[in-house]
Amino acid sequence: MRSRISFVSLFFLLVSGSSIAQTAGAWADSVMKTLSEDEKIAQLIMVRLSSIDSKTRTITFYDSTVERDIKKFNIGGICLFQGAPVKQAGLVNKLQSIAKTPILMAIDGENGVGMRLDSVAGLPRMIMLGALRDSSLVYRYGNWVAEQCKQLGVQVNFAPVVDVNNNPNNPVINDRSFGENKYKVASLGIQYMLGMRDKGIMGSAKHFPGHGDVDVDSHLAMPVISKTRKQLDSMELYPFQKIFDAGIGSAMVGHLFIPAIDSNANRAASVSRKSVTKLLKEEMGFKGITFTDALEMKGIANAFPDGAYTVESLLAGNDMLCLPGDVEKTISKVKAAISEGILSWEQVNGHVRKLLETKYNTGLAHWKPVPLEGLAERLNEKTNALKRDIAVKAITLAKYEDKAAFPILQGVQALDNRQQTPAETEIHQRNRRFGNIALLEIGKNRNTAFAAEMRRSYNADVFQFENSMPATAVDSMMELLKGYDKVTIALHELPRFPANNFGISAPVVELVNQVSRTRPSSLFIFGNPYAAKSFCGVNNILVCYEDDAIVHATAAGMLRGELPIEGTLPVSVCPSLPAGTGVQLQMSVQQLPIAGRNGNNFLSTQKTLNDKMLKVDSIINDAIQRKAAPGMALLVVKGGKIMEQRTYGNMSYDVPEKVTQESVYDMASVTKICATTLSIMKLYDEKKISLDGTLGDYIPWVRGSNKANITLREVLLHQAGLKAWIPFYKEISDSVTMKAKPGYFSKISSPQFNVKVDDSLYMRTDWRDTMVSRILTSSVDKKKPYIYSDNDFIFLGEVVKAVSGQALDQYAWNNFYRPLGFRSTGFNPTAYINKKTIAPTEQDPYFRERLVRGYVHDPGAAMFGGISGHAGLFSNAYEIAVLMEIIMNRGVINNKRFFSTATIDLFNSYQSDISRRGLGFDKPEKDNATRKIPYPALNISQKTFGHTGFTGTCAWADPEKGIVFVLLANRVHPTAKNTFGDLNVRGKVMEEIWR
Repeated sequence: MRSRISFVSLFFLLVSGSSIAQTAGAWADSVMKTLSEDEKIAQLIMVRLSSIDSKTRTITFYDSTVERDIKKFNIGGICLFQGAPVKQAGLVNKLQSIAKTPILMAIDGENGVGMRLDSVAGLPRMIMLGALRDSSLVYRYGNWVAEQCKQLGVQVNFAPVVDVNNNPNNPVINDRSFGENKYKVASLGIQYMLGMRDKGIMGSAKHFPGHGDVDVDSHLAMPVISKTRKQLDSMELYPFQKIFDAGIGSAMVGHLFIPAIDSNANRAASVSRKSVTKLLKEEMGFKGITFTDALEMKGIANAFPDGAYTVESLLAGNDMLCLPGDVEKTISKVKAAISEGILSWEQVNGHVRKLLETKYNTGLAHWKPVPLEGLAERLNEKTNALKRDIAVKAITLAKYEDKAAFPILQGVQALDNRQQTPAETEIHQRNRRFGNIALLEIGKNRNTAFAAEMRRSYNADVFQFENSMPATAVDSMMELLKGYDKVTIALHELPRFPANNFGISAPVVELVNQVSRTRPSSLFIFGNPYAAKSFCGVNNILVCYEDDAIVHATAAGMLRGELPIEGTLPVSVCPSLPAGTGVQLQMSVQQLPIAGRNGNNFLSTQKTLNDKMLKVDSIINDAIQRKAAPGMALLVVKGGKIMEQRTYGNMSYDVPEKVTQESVYDMASVTKICATTLSIMKLYDEKKISLDGTLGDYIPWVRGSNKANITLREVLLHQAGLKAWIPFYKEISDSVTMKAKPGYFSKISSPQFNVKVDDSLYMRTDWRDTMVSRILTSSVDKKKPYIYSDNDFIFLGEVVKAVSGQALDQYAWNNFYRPLGFRSTGFNPTAYINKKTIAPTEQDPYFRERLVRGYVHDPGAAMFGGISGHAGLFSNAYEIAVLMEIIMNRGVINNKRFFSTATIDLFNSYQSDISRRGLGFDKPEKDNATRKIPYPALNISQKTFGHTGFTGTCAWADPEKGIVFVLLANRVHPTAKNTFGDLNVRGKVMEEIWR
């Protein structure tokens, strides 16, 4: 809540406001003197900068036309629509620089600028905000949207929507509204507006007088609202009055025919003097600037053909004409109306003066170009954290009648926190990892983050049921679900609007209801809350509002009982689920303790390694100063005790985000030992593979190729003769620019593009098969007995999948990371941790063309969807140290055995006569005593094992000295130049630690 303003402060504000108004007026008058008659009219016109074809998704820019309109007519406003942010902002800079009069830049960014721009993630829509009990998050939401607008050079955002959505069949507003409660719509709309205003961006209340109770899309035809004036006053007009009183700077008038306000035929509010001048300005006291809704919309264009709406809009009292079409034609029509005495220059001048005062008050009198460097990253930097916070507060437990089904891990934590017998431990671990749990996903998406969370948490079996499936498939699915103790149902890929029951078929409705009747289950609806109307009889219903990875991970946390639930329904779904419904639920389990934090052979007490650390600090700080890496995390364990755990510098050069002990790094090739080799060791330990078995023995699609007879031993030792790596990105890149060729990537996920390589960037689904084919048909060079190769470990990841039936990420999670209670280690980490905790890597100059953060740096691993045997693992220093301690401790930690001693001794010892390699593990050079630059350091023993990573990471363990050493850096940020390697930072620090 805002603090009270003292009388003295209030007096100052009033005087200050009056002074600003006088200054704005003076500036407006001075500009008015420079404008010709045509230019005055042109100042009242706002044109679009781009558009998108709804079918082909092709974006067309009109910059040349807009530039002509600026130079020839001196137009007053431009509205940004679709396109890349850097291009948009660059055009804003250019167009402002050539304008005689500063241009009012606007965007229709209701849920942030990502609503319009590619490469920018959208924020939750208003209906999700309507589920919040606390409006402070909406103020923060408005703050961030305003920051985004300022980064683009925009002064006005056509938001918030303060329409009360009291018609569930509304085809155009619906989830764009805060809901059906007029008080909440008003309150949240004001907070959104204040959040923007306090950051210098003008909001616009829309769509006056209220677009919530319609069943026709005004983009296609004119809606009619047949309500009495009393009904309008008590509902539709209420939020507008409140937000006007709160001081919003502008309002947008909708194309709505409301006979109770103006009964003249086809007299939409946007062209009605009774609506704009009499009701909006005189009765409701609105003093700001008014915009028409887009005049190109068919709802108004059909009623007033040949551009007649332009004059009618001004006669109604609007100040600015949004998207009227041809600028020259519009000027001509307005001048003709003035000549005929229909309009007057006094009216036009009044509108122009108000517009110019608005330009001054939004900072345009002192315009400066916006910086373009790193713009896409800046526009995204606060979005994920805000989305996560909103999800935690908004997800709604609309119905809660089956407490046995939700949360799933209720009661498990008590067993974790007490002393267990060995038998209990074995049973508990087995049940927790291989519990009899199923996930039924409704929709076409095969790779949801929610499914990944279910597999990670419970080793759940995942079943798919598509809307296109016939009624006969219901019985088949019910048969498959027999025997499962609990079933979680997730409803995905719902259309935003209610046509055809949100695309939910009758078989889907029957299946969900049958599951609910016959076994403990919970339904998660990842989309519009109105979709719940088909499932009001289901026992447990969680409405999640959005269908993205952040919401999936949050919902999974609630399913585990690790997060509280607070949201309320913003709209009525059915009589038993009215607006305001929402069961509040506190955390029912504490998060699992991370192995090693307390009570085991990893003591958290730090002991100083004497004066050695002064030298270590000097080496690392010197490297940071010399731009070898922006920051680093160091952890040293000796004798099972943490001796040093230090962090240095920041995660990037541009933003002062301090490296912390929880900072997560792209482990690069450390993936080879901490995911792939561990998995191979486990399968070997269980006698499911043989080191002398061949790739053809385990991977069916390798048979018949030149790789079929290569043994796993050869692959683990990098003695298979495989190519070192294959630059997959080059094949899909332009040979000159190295940018991705058209057709290989999409900004939108679809069945044809579902390999996610970054936020809002998806690779062609079928290209993964092409990449596998390239590896399969690549040459094998037996003349080079030792070639360090990424392809070796790509094959090993496929072996894990073929033998275990689980993808590498899932297998490693189920067998290592989850039993150890890890929270940071895994692949594709943005699905389960805050992106802000992850160190960025390279400004990718190739197909991603952005700063990579939270997605694997290695291009090949990225094109495999972030999961590969050679790269893709993310972790922090502590959890990597735990994994290394297990191997150094010969397979045991916390009295739990992960590997047999024999397997450990085999894999981490020298196994080659022609290289320094163990099986999967890297080891010291055998001639370190005589080498000019020992590897990895001089003083380590020959029993040492570990690995380094291209991104600047390393993990080493020396059983003879009892030392585990982890140093993490993102030396590839922002470019991959190797100052870090040239300075031998890892080796020098190791020398000091071991000395």
